[in-house]
Amino acid sequence: MLVNVLDSKKSILNKFISEIRNINIQKDSLRFRRNIERIGEILAYEISQSLYYEKNTVPTPLGTKIMETHKKDIVLCSILRAGLPLHTGLLNYFDDAENAFISAYRKHLNETDFEIKVEYFASPSLEGKTLILADPMLATGQSLVSVFEGLKKHGTPKEIHVACVIGSNEGIEYIQKNLPKETKLWIATVDEKLNNRGYIVPGLGDAGDLAFGGKL
Repeated sequence: MLVNVLDSKKSILNKFISEIRNINIQKDSLRFRRNIERIGEILAYEISQSLYYEKNTVPTPLGTKIMETHKKDIVLCSILRAGLPLHTGLLNYFDDAENAFISAYRKHLNETDFEIKVEYFASPSLEGKTLILADPMLATGQSLVSVFEGLKKHGTPKEIHVACVIGSNEGIEYIQKNLPKETKLWIATVDEKLNNRGYIVPGLGDAGDLAFGGKL
């Protein structure tokens, strides 16, 4: 797996990451969602540089111009509900992409143990297409792997990209072992560890709750 960590180079991305982490700024849910969206746009730009391009003749008012544009074969797949702002950012750039949505959540068995429940799928065919899996938090990696296993019935993509905002080293290692080796990971920043409940430290908290409010 090719791992691309975007904050290895200094850029405006660092401002957006610092604000979604900041316990005072993240209380503004509108700004939190917008910052996740902007990070999604940056991830989309970085991913775009690795896609397949083909030459097209573009008519202009004064003639024609041959341009290289990426093939329109992208499927964006996000994990509900936390993935929605990130999905919007990716879709702002890949505006001709097809879209898939999947529900995946942790069902806690006790204070520290949980299992991943995947209950809802809405996806076009993935056969021969470019799949971008979007999930803001790559903690244990179990959700992403469960989602990918569920997507297999929709076809085999020609290439797979994973787009995340914050991850842990443990989560990265897990998806490296359990996703196809040709997968490319694009992640804004990486934290060192998880706590005993499987949450990223220092991380930012629960992205879904911060974006959309608490849940029962």
